[in-house]
Amino acid sequence: MTKKIAEVNEKIAEGVVTGYKKIEEGVVTGYKKIEEGVVEGFNKVNDAIVEKVFTKEGETVEEAKARMSAAAEACTASSNQIIEKHKAEQQKRMEKQQEMINASIEASKNAGKVNR
Repeated sequence: MTKKIAEVNEKIAEGVVTGYKKIEEGVVTGYKKIEEGVVEGFNKVNDAIVEKVFTKEGETVEEAKARMSAAAEACTASSNQIIEKHKAEQQKRMEKQQEMINASIEASKNAGKVNR
């Protein structure tokens, strides 16, 4: 009797696992289809906007995207150069200020001393 109960329990467990796997596959498949649809819809809207707003006469959407990407990269590179220049200038100012502070401290230390 115990063996028969164990066999029945095993069949029930197998059925539950099989059912769970089918549900899991259905959920994953459904999610992937939704995700693909959303991405495809976004890309279509994006392409339509680029076509209507950003393409130049005779230019394809892909050419417009490449042109805008190159312009963005150039702008970023230019901004980075400006930032680095300002950082270097700031560093020089800070070093000069530190030299002035150190000179002032030394002058204060030596103010009351008599040269012998």
